[in-house]
Amino acid sequence: MAAATPPPPDPSASTLAPSVNEYEREPVPVSAQKGPRAFWGMYAGEHTAGTEFMIGPLFIAWGVGAADLLLGLLVGNLVAVLAWRFITAEAATGLRQTLYYKLEQICGRQLVTVYNVANGLLFCFLAGAMVTVSATAVGVPFPQVQMPAFSDTMPTGVAWTATCLVIGGFMTVVAIKGYAFVARMSAIAAPWMFLIFVACGVVILKRLDSTDLMALLEPAPGTESQIGFWGVAFFSAFCNAAMHIGMADLSVLRYARKPSSGWAAAAGMYLGHYVAWVCAALLLVYWVRERGAVATEGVPPGVMVFDALGWAGLVCVVIAGWTTANPTIYRAGLAFQGALPKLTRTQATLLAGGVCTVAGVFPAFAMKLIGFVGLYGTILAPVGAVIVVDFFFAKQWGIPTDPAARWRRAFNLDVLVAWLIPIGIALWLMFDRGVPAHFMPLPCWIACGLIYAGLTKRSAAAQLA
Repeated sequence: MAAATPPPPDPSASTLAPSVNEYEREPVPVSAQKGPRAFWGMYAGEHTAGTEFMIGPLFIAWGVGAADLLLGLLVGNLVAVLAWRFITAEAATGLRQTLYYKLEQICGRQLVTVYNVANGLLFCFLAGAMVTVSATAVGVPFPQVQMPAFSDTMPTGVAWTATCLVIGGFMTVVAIKGYAFVARMSAIAAPWMFLIFVACGVVILKRLDSTDLMALLEPAPGTESQIGFWGVAFFSAFCNAAMHIGMADLSVLRYARKPSSGWAAAAGMYLGHYVAWVCAALLLVYWVRERGAVATEGVPPGVMVFDALGWAGLVCVVIAGWTTANPTIYRAGLAFQGALPKLTRTQATLLAGGVCTVAGVFPAFAMKLIGFVGLYGTILAPVGAVIVVDFFFAKQWGIPTDPAARWRRAFNLDVLVAWLIPIGIALWLMFDRGVPAHFMPLPCWIACGLIYAGLTKRSAAAQLA
């Protein structure tokens, strides 16, 4: 039996309170759809943001070569943009449903609850890293706030904890206002933040009295190279695997009038994940060359930016963390609401914000960000392949769409098996064989889709027998 058609949206709700009615269990109506401008601003703001202040310097700490860094980012970010445009945006504008509601129709209520909890928690941890980054800026004027180093994983004191709690609470309040408000704030902040990143790069180049990026970005003597061209390319392509091939951005791109809005991801990838990463990397290059900092230990982002640009830099670090955390908390709230449907979206977002804030107190998520985003992509992205098979290939391959809704299943074992087998192998490779986490999302995604297609085809044949 096919899934029932969802009820039409309440016109009064979508007109009078667009920031409250987020169409969590119904298609986004035409009246709520948005043009490309909203998405260019959102992606620029979200990806020219707090993580950039951490990831750029982490590349220096990992000893990546200059050519490997610049060329690897060029190739990897192109792959990411193409995934957003031709996979995520196509599915989002075709379905106009959240990731969580679509998965419920494929996986069944009970299984999608497990996925939603995992998804929400991992998004909270990512947003928590942004709380940490912002706190390194707020703590600069207050010497009693002890800043964490790259090697720190636990809270560094009471003042640090209090700073993170205040910042996380503010971010949560903004996320509660809904997607429209989040997108509007990102669009306002993005141009200014990008200029701050560029200003950091210009100031550092002047201080180092050189514009030779190839020479400046070479690893410091004695720094062991832990990542090369392929590592940089795979990391930049799949550090957001959960959002594009993992389909989390169904929840935001469902508002796009046309799939061409998926090109908006280029604003984030090339302004944020290229220019901003390189400019942030130069900050640590300067501190290593001129201030005697140890590359592998790093320097807190707030300290480096304040040294380069003063108070304008500190404000940018705070806002950069904010514009990344806001849509991430929003996504996490939708995930928790999918797991606990009795919660309102506001209550679910409050829960997500609370978890995010507590996570931000622990520097581990920010200081180990390169490894963490690879791990979270490995866990979450494969389930997106299930949606890809359902949306793009079901008819050609003779596979039923929305099998859990069609067969009235609360738990689709086919999805669970297709999800866990690749993840289990990937975790073994990562933790037992030392394979870097950023290489794992793509093969896990492909394997999950193929296993799901085979199992579902078999199940459909059994239903007809």
